[in-house]
Amino acid sequence: MTFSIFDDEEIPDPFGYGERAVRFLRALRHPKSTLPGLSFDLSPWQERIVRKIYGPRHADGRRIVRTVAIMLPRGNRKTSLGAALALLHTIGPEAIPGGECMAAASDRSQARIAYEEALNIIRCDSRMDGRLHLVDSKNRIKNPKVGSFFEAISADAKTAHGHTPVFALVDELHAWPKRDLWEAIKSGLVKVPGSLLVVISTAGRGQENVAWEFYEYARKVARGEVNDPTWLPILFETERDADWQDEQVWYAANPGLAYGYPDIEGLRQLAREAAEIPAERDAFRQLNLNVWLDHSASPFVDMLVYDEGAYPVDPVNLEGEPCWIGVDLSSNRDLTAVVACWRDGDDGYAVYPWFFCPADNLRARADRDGVPYPTWAEQEFIIPTPGNVVDYRAVEDHIRELCARFEVREIAFDPHMARNIMNNLLEDNLPAVEMRQGWVTMAPAIKEMERAIIGRRFRHGGHPVLRWNFDNIAIEVDKAGNIAFHKGKSKDRIDGAVAAAMAVARCAAGDSGLSVYDSADWSDEMAYF
Repeated sequence: MTFSIFDDEEIPDPFGYGERAVRFLRALRHPKSTLPGLSFDLSPWQERIVRKIYGPRHADGRRIVRTVAIMLPRGNRKTSLGAALALLHTIGPEAIPGGECMAAASDRSQARIAYEEALNIIRCDSRMDGRLHLVDSKNRIKNPKVGSFFEAISADAKTAHGHTPVFALVDELHAWPKRDLWEAIKSGLVKVPGSLLVVISTAGRGQENVAWEFYEYARKVARGEVNDPTWLPILFETERDADWQDEQVWYAANPGLAYGYPDIEGLRQLAREAAEIPAERDAFRQLNLNVWLDHSASPFVDMLVYDEGAYPVDPVNLEGEPCWIGVDLSSNRDLTAVVACWRDGDDGYAVYPWFFCPADNLRARADRDGVPYPTWAEQEFIIPTPGNVVDYRAVEDHIRELCARFEVREIAFDPHMARNIMNNLLEDNLPAVEMRQGWVTMAPAIKEMERAIIGRRFRHGGHPVLRWNFDNIAIEVDKAGNIAFHKGKSKDRIDGAVAAAMAVARCAAGDSGLSVYDSADWSDEMAYF
């Protein structure tokens, strides 16, 4: 979906503020401009964005738009436009007394890019000589006439809290590793009447991050699924199944191409390289065509295919049904996964996961992994256990509860960290079995689960933590074509995917009603402990 701003629709501007903003931007200078007098080159598509932001107003003159989502591929002069808008609020007609304007990015060097762009605009214009205070050591531009200022900050929440910006430019949100700065900016913006948030970014990877949440909401507004006139979504993107080598697709995703940027010959060269180098192909699609990709660079399955299995799975409706359980115990500070699997029709599977994480580590893990652990816990997608280490007793108790609810045939463990739990369960005649996570054992398990997913026979209910685990998987393939999950190369946690493969394998092997250990094919790799 590409949001079109090249229509003939008249943009409301009852107070003339849209025209005022355009006139100010055109009056700026830019050191790389090819226009007479180095005038700021505002392309028609950019002008329409500016008018859509500042033109529409409430009857009392208040701006309607409060959040702008601009998704653009690289090379479409995102930084120049963002810096010009920041100056509009710092030294232009949108400046207010004491108004705080900021450019925020994932790290200091990225944040400084927008600041330096604004600085270059100022320095090439003699009309501004002596009128502004430039504090380069603090990445700050101050307008002493009204007390407004513009500064660059990075993803260090300690410096972000306490800010009350009237204008915030967020750069490349997809690269932000933590949520703290984002939350601090959002909470600061609501303190100021008429504040404006402008997010300018290329597409990212994966869905369990703040950028995807923002992008998905913008798409819903653009499609009309959410009625929110305070949002302006400007989404130049390419569908995942589009022909990435078709230059018409390039022009649709890159509005600047019609005006000479990015360089078409440069794109052609990148495309030639991408045709021969698969890793470059993904980079070209993401960065130059704005295709939102899966998290893993060597994914197990296409996540669009995985998502087709998001039909509901309600364990209540499966009580008393034959069930196989896979358990992937983590180190005592990480995520632990318990996944149950049932037969779904003649040759399909339905799975339901439970995840355990130390309650004291939820926020730290959210910062480290860039996913919303606290929110998942509130929504009961994660079971927090007291303290700062996983409570294995809580995991064991939960497994016992599952055995009481379902007709559990087997509970598969990697014995590396599970001997105590296995012993405890076996003492009570519960069917704990050993399933080592080596190639001989896991390759057939992964192959069966892969077949089920590709065949649309894997129903998972859309559980967000499980999806994140699958999206993190990086695979390795041996000479015989066997697939294994590579934990070392995987982006983040894959515990739920491992436990799901174990459960599916045991379900597939044990559906006959016989113990898997009656089969010689498995006797060397798994045995009752």
